[in-house]
Amino acid sequence: MRFSSAACIAALSAGNLVSAGSWFGTGDVSVNDAQKVPGDSPLQFCDGDHDQDTVHIEHVDLLPNPPEAGSPLVIRATGTVFKPIEKDAYVKLVVKYGLIRLISTRADLCEQVENVDLKCPIEKGVLSITKSVDIPKEVPPGTYNVFADVYNADDTPITCLQATVTFGMKRNTDESIESIEEVEDL
Repeated sequence: MRFSSAACIAALSAGNLVSAGSWFGTGDVSVNDAQKVPGDSPLQFCDGDHDQDTVHIEHVDLLPNPPEAGSPLVIRATGTVFKPIEKDAYVKLVVKYGLIRLISTRADLCEQVENVDLKCPIEKGVLSITKSVDIPKEVPPGTYNVFADVYNADDTPITCLQATVTFGMKRNTDESIESIEEVEDL
């Protein structure tokens, strides 16, 4: 499976969006309401104090939520950048499939935000992004945990986000209707 963007959550945390689709799929989403990022998405803030974060995320929506493998996903996000995000900003990204660590990396945030047609420096102010991505149909079913801790070049926090998504098997609607009709005939 191709990880379409190491900045999926990192870019969201900067008020930007990157193709997150390959890590969010059909299924149940578990979110702690106290830490939930406002909007309709599986994102939540990491535990801890976010008063000093460079970016305040105001809203993130995924359409549809939950996303579906093999279908387009529209991501909408709005946030406020309090301090310019400059070259050498980075994200520490960990992606797990169940208990198996698939990715553990440090990625250049400025390279990743180019996926949403932005460039560093990202100036102070309100930033709204809408991005459509295609989710691969080959996303395996299971539980995925994504953790992104994002920093400026001087190691001050931009934000920290996480998401947990359980992929399910996408059922063919016609097959589901036929199965229900068969049970009713019994």
